Amino acid sequence: MMSETRGRTPDADQIRRAPKVLLHDHLDGGLRPGTVVELAREVGYEGLPEAEADKLGSWFREAADSGSLERYLETFGHTCAVMQTREALVRVAAECAEDLAADGVVYAEVRYAPEQHLTGGLSLEEVVEAVNEGFRRGERRAREDGNRIRVGALLTAMRHAARALEIAEVANRYRDLGVVGFDIAGAEAGYPPTRHLDAFEYLKRENNHFTIHAGEAFGLPSIWQALQWCGADRLGHGVRIIDDIQVADDGSVKLGRLASYVRDKRIPLELCPTSNLQTGAAASYEEHPIGLLRRLHFRATVNTDNRLMSGTNMSTEFERLVETFQYSLDDMQWFTVNAMKSAFIPFDERLAMINDVIKPGYAELKSEWLFLDTAVVPAATRESGNGAG
Repeated sequence: MMSETRGRTPDADQIRRAPKVLLHDHLDGGLRPGTVVELAREVGYEGLPEAEADKLGSWFREAADSGSLERYLETFGHTCAVMQTREALVRVAAECAEDLAADGVVYAEVRYAPEQHLTGGLSLEEVVEAVNEGFRRGERRAREDGNRIRVGALLTAMRHAARALEIAEVANRYRDLGVVGFDIAGAEAGYPPTRHLDAFEYLKRENNHFTIHAGEAFGLPSIWQALQWCGADRLGHGVRIIDDIQVADDGSVKLGRLASYVRDKRIPLELCPTSNLQTGAAASYEEHPIGLLRRLHFRATVNTDNRLMSGTNMSTEFERLVETFQYSLDDMQWFTVNAMKSAFIPFDERLAMINDVIKPGYAELKSEWLFLDTAVVPAATRESGNGAG
């Protein structure tokens, strides 16, 4: 019975109820369409391409589904435009935490670039404090709805700008107040992570954590620089590590030096399947490198990237992977534990989340299958059993 249980694929309800961990999610890429419309009306922003929430949500997905990272990034102009006040930031962050919790996410690290929310007169610190307040508010509301989530913030600097060190210093000042780490994002081509070495060297001296967007639109050199020059703890995406893996016709696999290093050092890959399809990093779910990386036991994790632009959430990502690769709850747990191991909170807290929340949650879901065949007994069977000795 247990072997049959292990081989079963979960249904959509089980996937939604399964505890999930999210490491790569952008705050300005996850707004509710209705919130964008309402905030635009409040602040007088007239640049939205659609005025109705449903139509606007469709527009974001269609605009992002272009196969170009640069075009994909253009959609953020609209969301950032309505996130320039303290009230808007608190609201968006609170709704983010609520939405993730309702989707079964128990731990999330949500990233945003404070420098993109200053046109309304806020300071970097005021932006951070507003977002932190929103996350705490969303956590409380989630608990009231019967869901539990813990959200940490990642402060992001933009690759094309020159404020990385300043943002890193802010991240360090708020590291015990809700900010768990640092990141750089934006177009990779022409903006290597080495442009911001001063920020990464500062963070290393302060014993702080950081991830780097690398290996999404640009290939192995971006990954190599992020790791060997900058010292990243994790790779934001990192999907192009597949370029250093050769699969022969007979199915045998040979890893190059960089791929071997990434696997041997257990460097987490923040993989975002649906987003990768939109930006052209993968052609289909079937061809997405996550399947091979899972088989080769890389430290692969599953993430959403931008829930609004990709029309996705963590349950949707896992549903597509389950359908494509016939993943079981054991596979889902493997990805989830990988992510929790790779989080930027203290080790004992990560371990407690794994042992007290994640593993019991999956054990409960797997135990449900043990009772499915006995839950409903046909009447004829009951009658034939009457009087049996």
